[in-house]
Amino acid sequence: MTTIEKKEPAGRGTEHERALVSDADLNRPMVRVTMRITQALVLAGLVVAGAGPMLWLFKAATSDTQDTLQRPFALWPSGLRTGNLYDAWSRLGVGDALGNTVVVAVGSWASTLFVCVTGAYVLSVLRPRWGGLLSGLVLATLFIPSVVSLVPMYLTVLHLPVTGGSLQNSFFAVWLPAAANAFNVVVVKRFFDALPRELFEAARTDGAGRVRILWSVVLPLSRPILGVVSLLTVVASWKEFLWPLLVLTDPAKQPLSVAIPRAAETADVSLLMAALFIAVVIPVTVFLIFQKQFLRGVGLAGGLKG
Repeated sequence: MTTIEKKEPAGRGTEHERALVSDADLNRPMVRVTMRITQALVLAGLVVAGAGPMLWLFKAATSDTQDTLQRPFALWPSGLRTGNLYDAWSRLGVGDALGNTVVVAVGSWASTLFVCVTGAYVLSVLRPRWGGLLSGLVLATLFIPSVVSLVPMYLTVLHLPVTGGSLQNSFFAVWLPAAANAFNVVVVKRFFDALPRELFEAARTDGAGRVRILWSVVLPLSRPILGVVSLLTVVASWKEFLWPLLVLTDPAKQPLSVAIPRAAETADVSLLMAALFIAVVIPVTVFLIFQKQFLRGVGLAGGLKG
């Protein structure tokens, strides 16, 4: 008596996994060992590419100048010199420049959040009649290269149109242009567009005004995207060089991005490396602390519907 085997169609009753190496191949010892070695090499390469420059900068910041110039990859031939960090902080004025950098970053962050939140709220939630035209104008500014607007913006800072005054050597000359960032407005607006409008209608039914809806409904739901904008703004203001160099000509008000290149003309190499390490390690530490919120916000922003 013959037995007829009934075959099930592919994809029905069984699950087919698609991968570079199948589960059957992974059960083979040679394939499994090769995959583990490959993963270890890739991980080691990523660690070297990511942490290598920071580790070398720390080594150079705590080494003698001659050791850095003659044997740049030797591990402290003349001993560990942590005093270079203190000397860079005091003698090169890194402490004062760091304080200016914090002031510039905090002011740019506050002004940027105010402009992008209020602008996105008007365009996305309030939706006035002229909202479409204004949205188009905001998007159009993204196609203008920043170098084109550099000279007009500098002339505007030197001679304000209405008052005729000047913002040079004032932190407002850095804060205000940082707030006029169309990219942040567009990103926050897209996030606001994805929020359920039923919440706004329910808040209006309960008697909430426009400001109350923004403060009690929109902002609590927008923490991820606001965290992303905040981090991007702080990092951008921390490393900005050209604009603070133009508008902050007083050395007492210059941030790290301007003070360190100016000190490089006369400073010792070891002290310069120490100053660079101090300037780099702070934003890297901030990112490592808030990387979970940043990555979560980037994922939410990337998954927004248009």
